Amino acid sequence: QVHLAESGGGSVQPGGSLRLSCAASTNAYNAYCMGWFRQAPGKNREGVAITDGNGRPMYADSVKGRFTISRDKSKNSVSLQMDSLKPEDTAMYYCAILTTVCTVYSDAGRNYWGQGTQVSVSA
Repeated sequence: QVHLAESGGGSVQPGGSLRLSCAASTNAYNAYCMGWFRQAPGKNREGVAITDGNGRPMYADSVKGRFTISRDKSKNSVSLQMDSLKPEDTAMYYCAILTTVCTVYSDAGRNYWGQGTQVSVSA
């Protein structure tokens, strides 16, 4: 079992930036896919950005060019730098370890989730 602890959410105006961080309680999953999903009110959870065990990133089309994911295996952590934020980025953001399929397009399979951190973007 692994515990994921997220931090860094908050409220920001459109065009602003936030940085999310997530630390895993063990290094046992450093070879696995790790990243971020989000869920807005009334919508399904969707992938935002993930990085595989070799550090290769994958982004949802909606965040390409604005968000950057990074991973620090020495700290069992993954971060998400979010720039040029838009109101449609408002959601609960969840850190995840994906053990079955490494993609932003699906969260099927055996995965581990954090509690979530709220990101709100409004004028």
